[in-house]
Amino acid sequence: MSRILVTGGAGFIGSHLCERLLADGHQVLCADNLLTGSLSNIEPFFGRGDFVFLKQDVTQFIHIPGPLDAILHFASPASPVDYLKLPIQTLKVGALGTHKVLGLAKEKAAKVLLASTSEVYGDPQVHPQREDYWGHVNPIGPRGVYDEAKRFAEALVMAYHRSHGVDTRIVRIFNTYGPRMRAGDGRVVPNFICQALAGQDLTVYGDGKQTRSFCYIDDMVSGILAALDRADSDPVNLGNPNEYNILELAEKIIALCGSKSNLHHEGLPVDDPKVRQPDIGRARSLLGWEPTVGLDEGLARTIAFFKEQS
Repeated sequence: MSRILVTGGAGFIGSHLCERLLADGHQVLCADNLLTGSLSNIEPFFGRGDFVFLKQDVTQFIHIPGPLDAILHFASPASPVDYLKLPIQTLKVGALGTHKVLGLAKEKAAKVLLASTSEVYGDPQVHPQREDYWGHVNPIGPRGVYDEAKRFAEALVMAYHRSHGVDTRIVRIFNTYGPRMRAGDGRVVPNFICQALAGQDLTVYGDGKQTRSFCYIDDMVSGILAALDRADSDPVNLGNPNEYNILELAEKIIALCGSKSNLHHEGLPVDDPKVRQPDIGRARSLLGWEPTVGLDEGLARTIAFFKEQS
């Protein structure tokens, strides 16, 4: 059994990581200031002897008594609605939060995995995106607070690895979806599902021809834990390489919900990426990982979750 800290553990991906780690027999410490996370995501784990919740802002000093084997650093607003509303907090957790986490990892001789993002590639001029692509990011645009927070976090992780010998991992996470997403978090899958279930028109930004890839949460968690075990210090993309445009996604969700919703078009947000597709060749060769849950199956499970919430 390992003792593992998950920052942002009450969030969407973080709570699923806590659940899987507990199922695998590890002791889990979940740190979250609940800025965008929710206690409802982790309530089923309360009362267990192998789970501890810490209401903690990771931009402040982190004190963890006793040994620590690994840290999964997932603390950060992660949807456009959140980081556009919380720009300074987003920058602080990427910089100060990552610094505190790395200091803790150095003190405890713990392995640390940074949850980075496909947003480090910005509005990419290379397609699909490989880990050796440096990106096309507007540092002063509204999305820059998230993009640059994660790019700085990657640089800081590599500095601690090179200067202090900290055992580090960086995963660049592409669009992930599934149960426990927030209805109002602004991401396309929960937006479309909630609108379709309510019989409302689905809001499509721009012409809907922009593309995304969608990875189901169970596959993502498996990839993250494989990276923790087997990755090296260089970044690795995690995502589903199957690419869909937003109109195709809307049609799928309308059909799976049995909805009669139509589409409503609005203007494209500033710096919104036109394409997004991971090259996961490195994850396949290094981790032996690739997604197994198809989009229709994953959407059906996610729709069932949102039906239960209504």
